[in-house]
Amino acid sequence: MARDIEYILKLLEEYGMVTAEDIYYAREAAMNSDEITDPVEILLKQGKVQERELLSMLAQQYGWEVVDLNDYDVDPEVIAAISVDIAHNYCVFPVMKHDDMLTIAMSDPTDMEKLDTLRYLLGIDVDAVVAPEAQILKMIQKYYKDDEVVSDVGQSDFDESDNVIDQAGTANDGLPEDDDTPIIRLVTKLIVDAYKMKASDIHLEPMEKRYRVRYRIDGALREVDGPPKYLQPNFTSRVKILSGLDITEKRIPQDGRIRLTVNGQDVDLRVSSIPTNFGESVVMRILDKASIQLDIPKLGFYADDLDMVTRIINYPDGIFLVTGPTGSGKTTSLYAFLNTINTPARKLITVEDPIEYQLPGINQVQVDRHVDMTFAAALRSMLRQAPNIIMVGEIRDVETAEIAINASLTGHLVFSTLHTNDAPGAITRLVDMGVKPFLVATSLRAVMAQRLLRRICSECKAPYTPTPSECRLLGLTPEYLANHQFYKGKGCRRCGGTGYKGRIGIYEIFLITEDIAKMIFANENSVTLRDFARRNGMRSLRDDALRKVEAGISTLEEVLFVTLRDE
Repeated sequence: MARDIEYILKLLEEYGMVTAEDIYYAREAAMNSDEITDPVEILLKQGKVQERELLSMLAQQYGWEVVDLNDYDVDPEVIAAISVDIAHNYCVFPVMKHDDMLTIAMSDPTDMEKLDTLRYLLGIDVDAVVAPEAQILKMIQKYYKDDEVVSDVGQSDFDESDNVIDQAGTANDGLPEDDDTPIIRLVTKLIVDAYKMKASDIHLEPMEKRYRVRYRIDGALREVDGPPKYLQPNFTSRVKILSGLDITEKRIPQDGRIRLTVNGQDVDLRVSSIPTNFGESVVMRILDKASIQLDIPKLGFYADDLDMVTRIINYPDGIFLVTGPTGSGKTTSLYAFLNTINTPARKLITVEDPIEYQLPGINQVQVDRHVDMTFAAALRSMLRQAPNIIMVGEIRDVETAEIAINASLTGHLVFSTLHTNDAPGAITRLVDMGVKPFLVATSLRAVMAQRLLRRICSECKAPYTPTPSECRLLGLTPEYLANHQFYKGKGCRRCGGTGYKGRIGIYEIFLITEDIAKMIFANENSVTLRDFARRNGMRSLRDDALRKVEAGISTLEEVLFVTLRDE
């Protein structure tokens, strides 16, 4: 925290303590010096200004008291109010504590940001008095002499060689028991709190006058207390250091990764930074290895859909696509499928960007465009490894699509994902990419669209009557309402007042039957394909969602929110 140099120089001249010429030469000396870049320090060193006079002048301006710390005998309880790293890093010393008010000594009353930061770090009100910096350092040395000082880099818990924070054996709050630098502790606490709340993402968003922090929990963003605006650069730099990003580059988007252990559990974070008009926006996606669900029945399939999926993933060849927007659980479903069919008799290879979870017994390849390791290039090479089953993280272009199709036509079972709203829409998407309709018709075995529906919190679950608007939008008849009981969460401590806790999948499975293959070959559009499939028994996402509502798992409100666009 830098002092307000210009304000101090102006006051010194107004008080007649220095002349304009003195200030001019002090600026020149500071500009040409490799050691002292502060003109106020130059004036002090030259003897133009005495430190006592400077402190008295500043204290008078801010209504603070100047104290002589040599006369102070401080109680150990007061010393314990701040840690050694805060005392050293902020050059402050606690002198008095009364109820929830802590009085500290600092050498620069103009540094109001330091006071606000300390209030945020300590969680109590902080008042200040003025004392010479040398006395403050002497008192810190005297009263904290037995404490270990942690460096600003925070190497006590961070090794930049592999971007790992090892927090095994942590305290009950998940934070390292040893002292750490304040920013490091705050960033670590932010991540640990998000993990404990089962958040999937952490959003650090610079606004014009504040620094907003939000967690995505069960698919919905929830704002939490964030640091002061002026800590924004410190937060961003710390996250970028942890994720191996270039902290000097603020003009272009960057992507990185953090690996850490929280209470004995391995957690990965995918980090993305992008420049905005008020600073760099950072999103950390939490990949909790312990929470990934690799048991297909627990993904939310009903018995009929489960039988259908089990048949599809045991086909000897062909392509099985999973579609949906980002965050709809596509990767989790694919991992569950692969885990189920992963046997010693089969060779499985995946190509992903990035590899989100390590699956034992499966060869996983990371896309790296810097060395031209694209999906297409990796897929082409993978076929020389004689695999039985291939998973392509995403089909993004015609080259990847055609290689995947050729692989399926030569005896391989291929899994992949597409970004489409519904299952039949995948056909149109592939054709629009440039894939010939007859290739789609002969290689595709099924497409599964999916979304994630929030579960009603079991602690505050209670019956409720649907609103007329919900009934109208969902087309619910009086007979349907009379035969079903509906539930909603009232909101409690367990669910954070939202009424929801956890999520479950909803699915739309589009089987490529002989009749549908003929329609694809004839280049029929997705609307026609969808109508035909619905008439022949395909359930839509909304149909499956309503089954979950009827079972008391979710709400009509959630069904509308998740499926309205698709219907």
